[in-house]
Amino acid sequence: MTSEGVLARRRIAVAGAGGGLGPTVVRALADAGAWVAAADRTDGHLDVVRDITGDARAADLITAEGAQAWADALGEVDGLLHLVGGWRGGQTIEDTNLEDLDFLESLLFHSVVHTTRAFAPLLKAAGSRGRFALVSSSVAGKPVAGNGAYAATKAAAEAWTLTFAAELADTEGTANVAVVQAIVTPQMRAENPDKAYKTFTDVDEIADALVYLCSDAARKMNGQRLSLHTS
Repeated sequence: MTSEGVLARRRIAVAGAGGGLGPTVVRALADAGAWVAAADRTDGHLDVVRDITGDARAADLITAEGAQAWADALGEVDGLLHLVGGWRGGQTIEDTNLEDLDFLESLLFHSVVHTTRAFAPLLKAAGSRGRFALVSSSVAGKPVAGNGAYAATKAAAEAWTLTFAAELADTEGTANVAVVQAIVTPQMRAENPDKAYKTFTDVDEIADALVYLCSDAARKMNGQRLSLHTS
């Protein structure tokens, strides 16, 4: 690591920056030297990163128009990290609420489709510096009962990401998936200090992995599912 940081002079966009994982990731990117652009549903969601990022703006990423407007506003980026998350479930296949499925499809899949489509020309133009990474769930590869809608939409997002990886290979860019089972934040540990969180992954570990995926050290890692959890 140089004194400038491993991501010096890189421009990284973070979708879903106002969520539980977002502030830690934005801080890690900035500490590594990157200029960071953050987006989330509303300005209020971005208050937690506004003092860290170089650019914070509301963007409706479940629409093509919202994602394209964000990409157009930035104009040039080297990386895009997709942290948009959410969950609904706990029902059997026959009892699955189709409104929940529609909600998760828009939130977890369509947001990936629209952001990658909008940013693809920018990431391809970045050549070997071009990076995309998706934070996903272990249930995409190993579904469990009661999680059909969530697992299916996460799996679709992963398949889309790996397809994008195949395209980026032509410009020496990369697209990868960081897989967790569940995320634990410092606040969660403070509120439940006696809980082991054995199968959870700390936000700091995820942030470190995403910094790595954006760096030159990961230039040969493309189309991979990087497991950040224990079974």
